[in-house]
Amino acid sequence: MKITRRDFVALAGAAGMAALAKADVGHTAPVFTPDMESLTKYRTPDWFRDAKLGMWACWGPEAVPEMGDWYARNLYIQGHEQYEHHLKTYGHPSKKGYKDLVPLWKGENWDPNRLMSLYKKAGAKYFCAIAQHHDNIDCWNSKHHSWNSVNMGPKKDIIGTWRDVARKHGLRFGVTEHLGASWNWYGVSKLSDATGPLAGVPYDGANPAYDELYHTGNAQPKCEPWYRNAPESFQVEWLNRIKDLVDSYDPDLLYSDGSLPFGKYGRELLAHFYNQNAKGRNGNLEAVYNCKKAEDGGQFTDGMCVRDMERGVFDVIRQDPWQTDTCVGDWYYKRDIVYKTPTTVIQMLIDIVSKNGNLLLNLPLRADGTLDAKEEAILASLAQWIAVNGEAIYGTRPWKVYGEGSQGPSGAMFNEGKLTYSSEDIRFTVKGGSLFAFALAWPASGKLLIRSLAGASVQSVNLLHGGDSLKFKRTPDGLEIQLPSQQRGDHAFALRILGVA
Repeated sequence: MKITRRDFVALAGAAGMAALAKADVGHTAPVFTPDMESLTKYRTPDWFRDAKLGMWACWGPEAVPEMGDWYARNLYIQGHEQYEHHLKTYGHPSKKGYKDLVPLWKGENWDPNRLMSLYKKAGAKYFCAIAQHHDNIDCWNSKHHSWNSVNMGPKKDIIGTWRDVARKHGLRFGVTEHLGASWNWYGVSKLSDATGPLAGVPYDGANPAYDELYHTGNAQPKCEPWYRNAPESFQVEWLNRIKDLVDSYDPDLLYSDGSLPFGKYGRELLAHFYNQNAKGRNGNLEAVYNCKKAEDGGQFTDGMCVRDMERGVFDVIRQDPWQTDTCVGDWYYKRDIVYKTPTTVIQMLIDIVSKNGNLLLNLPLRADGTLDAKEEAILASLAQWIAVNGEAIYGTRPWKVYGEGSQGPSGAMFNEGKLTYSSEDIRFTVKGGSLFAFALAWPASGKLLIRSLAGASVQSVNLLHGGDSLKFKRTPDGLEIQLPSQQRGDHAFALRILGVA
């Protein structure tokens, strides 16, 4: 009978995971060719499997209005709240369009060194910066596109600066590219109002003088699937610009917002990214490519990359590492939005890690390059929690089951708002000889029952917060643990359990 990796984990528990972890050390990379058979030989590097938590800064001209995500598109949709805001604040999009916001993005108070210190203290092991959104503004010294952050806006190499600061702080560095959707996404900029005094007057995207920003030949009201109908000329442009990004900044991680774009051009880019990464690291592949399994006109095959689950989680332990990317609020800065609480973020992190995943968390910057006070408070809460409980997160692997309690929704993208947890929700991780059990809330009874340990022998149970040795007893229903009389810490708490057999 063939024993799969997942079977081995289930049968061998912590010992099995430890053996697998040793076996995963030091991957010598194959030479990749731009075909799926070759690309599926990819293996996720250990640094990513161990890191568990990354921070992400979505920052660009769309931060200027402080109206949230997709502003560069929605300002051209008559009746949309962002259209109405733009009309009142900047003028009609036939004259004042997105091009006119780009100079207003200045980043005058941007302090990347201070920000990176906050991210690192809050537990980030890697940092990602948005290289360009669908708005088609390159945040680096682009060789192929004049609408970039060195020529315009802040007049700075944003990606180069982020990279240098992240590596100075000991974090892995990643870039996210959202360019593939841009050609379809910007189609509305070529249209016009359907009603009112300027009905029929084309928006500024119809002006050929701005074709480099808004593209050409793409007039249409819809933008999905992402990659449909994009001409080959744009596919080649995508390849050249993202290849320039990879070659100029040597990121550890590259993320595409969707599946892998554009057929042979996407495969060429991915093979190049993997090969260049290994070439610069003595043949050891340390690159991570994130993309999604989505019906967007792109391509995806299990094994070719680290799968990304936008604003969603799986409901099972995945054999291969994966990632959830989410945001504390909207993807781009939006004033007066209600953010996720630190408890929500921490519960998500624990749940994701228990299923062999990582969490990439975006805290959007304001146009001047700063976080607001509420975002900084979230980071401070994460820092306090991770300082106590981090050893049960970093470098861990899943146990034979991810946890117990309410299962929540089925695994899918965009399901995070459906997840709620109580003290009956427990998640597990393993590292070395320790089984870690997280309770996602403190039980009012002062007792925690771990049903997954019914019938198991246990040597000791300690609370990570304070190190208390806790009393426990085996019952027919599970392992019953007596907690301290007063709750320790906030959000969720971890137990170290030794000698499980």
